[in-house]
Amino acid sequence: MIFNVVYALGELAVMYPISGGFYTYSTRFIDPSWGFAMGWNYVFQWAIIVPLELTVAGLTIDYWQVDVSVAVWITVFLIAIIIVNIFGALGYAEEEFLSSCLKLGAIIVFMIIALVLVCGGGPSDGMYNEYWGARLWYDPGAFRNGFKGFCSVFVTAAFSFSGTELVGLAAAESKTPTKSLPGAIKQVFWRITLFYIVGLFFVGLLVRSDNERLLGSGLIDTKASPFVILAYDAGLKGYDHFMNVIILISVLSIGVSGVYGSSRTLTALAEQGYAPKFFAYVDRSGRPLWSVLITILFGVLGYVNVSSSGEEVFAWLQALSGLAALFTWGSICLAHIRFRRAWAYNGRSLDEIPFKAVGGIYGSYLGLFLIFIVLVAQFFVAVAPPGGGPDGGTYNDAKGFFKSYLALPVVLFFWICGYLWKRQGWLRTSQIDIDSGRREVDWDSINAERARVAAMPAWKRLLNIII
Repeated sequence: MIFNVVYALGELAVMYPISGGFYTYSTRFIDPSWGFAMGWNYVFQWAIIVPLELTVAGLTIDYWQVDVSVAVWITVFLIAIIIVNIFGALGYAEEEFLSSCLKLGAIIVFMIIALVLVCGGGPSDGMYNEYWGARLWYDPGAFRNGFKGFCSVFVTAAFSFSGTELVGLAAAESKTPTKSLPGAIKQVFWRITLFYIVGLFFVGLLVRSDNERLLGSGLIDTKASPFVILAYDAGLKGYDHFMNVIILISVLSIGVSGVYGSSRTLTALAEQGYAPKFFAYVDRSGRPLWSVLITILFGVLGYVNVSSSGEEVFAWLQALSGLAALFTWGSICLAHIRFRRAWAYNGRSLDEIPFKAVGGIYGSYLGLFLIFIVLVAQFFVAVAPPGGGPDGGTYNDAKGFFKSYLALPVVLFFWICGYLWKRQGWLRTSQIDIDSGRREVDWDSINAERARVAAMPAWKRLLNIII
């Protein structure tokens, strides 16, 4: 799904570079009202991440059982996020670079250690001092709660992948997008393969899914990341604390990204008349102050943890953010399909497209279909959750349903507001503008690169797609 989304976005971004956000493609190729909804949805998606990460910070600090109010830690992290954003784009870039290097090193070290533990090379006083293998596949077993259990993790997965689509716009802003974009998108493929799939594969081998210390177990007070639990059970002294610190750094990094992404999208909405004009204000240092301020105010929602369960708040915010990402990705795929249709309608050749998605229009259809299936599956478990409803029956109550599916009515609300504001609906193919705002590209270098690839053997051309 993500692979096709990123390639579809890459094709659009090379031809129509934008600084505002993905919603402009929905406005241009699908429906101005839907574009309005997707713009505000994206603002909301990132703004919600700020209190969500503050909630995670409180849950993570709980691992050390520090006798300090969670409000203090929320305040500390919120101030840190504000300080980084005071420095604008420079502060964001420096923080991202440093935290990314640290996270990258930590996950690589983790995978090496995890491989050793699976093979039984752990300390003698730990759990993994003999061959461990795939025993957890059988006890407590893979795919807990069957098909419903499988479907129930889609929102968590979507939340984890949020932001992957940013690579398309970042690379499109470069001076040579036809060279930089393919490489950037291929990195997404390998990042998904190595860090998500391989990393979680080791977690699945080494940490029981019914471990009482996991978030959502509801059995004991102290909740922890599976990475931290694994380090503790392995008997690696201090490594569990190190991984917990890495998680706290990640929390800060994602919170900063939430403020940055939400505020910039909100400013772009204001510049195009989709939000109140005062949000378009940018100071001499390039900081959209009003947009940053309103996004930071969302962080105040994190203080709900003081009088409520952090786990409960986390579930509500994660459902909002995770499902919102799915609507963003689906809109990118649909915008690409509509663009290709308008391109053919105007008699244009595919050879005139500087960078083409590997799967073409069929890849976008597949991506859109998978997103639809995920939304249907999530609706299914929102109505009839694994383990049954709160009253012991098969079905969920209203609270449980909206905790899992609140993003849908939020998106529909934005769509209705967009229609009432713009009074424009679905665009016909003949109405789609494919010419204005197109990027001028160096066709000599593009044709030379195409000729070089065409001269390769078939196996090398296939390898060129993914490496």
